[in-house]
Amino acid sequence: MKIKIPPPLQPGDLLCVIAPSGSLQPSEKFAAGLEVWRQRGYRLHLCDGYDAQWGYLAGSDDHRRQQLLSALTHLECKGILCARGGYGGTRLLENWVWPPLEDSLKWLIGFSDITSLLWSLSKQGVSGLHGPVLTTIADEPAWSIDRLFNWLEHHQIAPLRGQGWISDRRVTKASGILLPGNLCVATHLLGTADEPDLRGVILAFEDVGEAPYRLDRMLTQWRAMGKFAQIQGIALGRFSDAQPTKSGPTLSVAAVMRDRLSNLGIPIVSDLPFGHDGENAVLPVGLPVELDAEAGTLSWIP
Repeated sequence: MKIKIPPPLQPGDLLCVIAPSGSLQPSEKFAAGLEVWRQRGYRLHLCDGYDAQWGYLAGSDDHRRQQLLSALTHLECKGILCARGGYGGTRLLENWVWPPLEDSLKWLIGFSDITSLLWSLSKQGVSGLHGPVLTTIADEPAWSIDRLFNWLEHHQIAPLRGQGWISDRRVTKASGILLPGNLCVATHLLGTADEPDLRGVILAFEDVGEAPYRLDRMLTQWRAMGKFAQIQGIALGRFSDAQPTKSGPTLSVAAVMRDRLSNLGIPIVSDLPFGHDGENAVLPVGLPVELDAEAGTLSWIP
């Protein structure tokens, strides 16, 4: 399926703000995130109940589904900004049917827990943007914010550079469709109706707060299900706050990644600048890319 890219944004456009996952606590970061978009000339519509709370969720599932639906069907809205991640996006997909999107393509922008919505949207043939949510965007360096707006306004995006893994047994370069996301969320989509077609894709993973043994368990699940046999390459971002929860012998995150991924025979580039707790370069979903382990680059194919 050829993926459709929403039209470029331009200052003056209206963007809808929703909270499809975790509840939004009073936060200066959220206000600062709104200001980033306003300073760029965008008008923002905060959907009704964006600040609702039901325990750790931003309202009931039906409430959050209605927020998403209202943003998708808003006639003037050109893009959807997610307030934060947390947890709850996958709950929305139960009994969810995407409305017709062809005549009103909108950008969906977020990362972390928003992975579930981005991947589900890609199955509808529409590209979203894996990138900062409103509670994190104000902490981004200038180059990262410029990168976001260069893509959204001009469909221009520069390569990212990381650390390529080289071995004699591996193909060092591959191209494929990019599927970026949070490793934990993506793992829990495996075997569900919202698992995308992984044949020929290049995966891009990041995560936060997952101890090495839990990362090991998730990657082992991908191996056991034969999913890594379908893909062309893996791009790795940041795996932050990954300290073990208990004292005792452990492995480093790097050791786990090498052990679980280095013998797959596909290009792998690590240490790319995306993820939590640091710079989070935007990654368009569903577009063709080239992963070059020798050069250590992830590049978009025009």
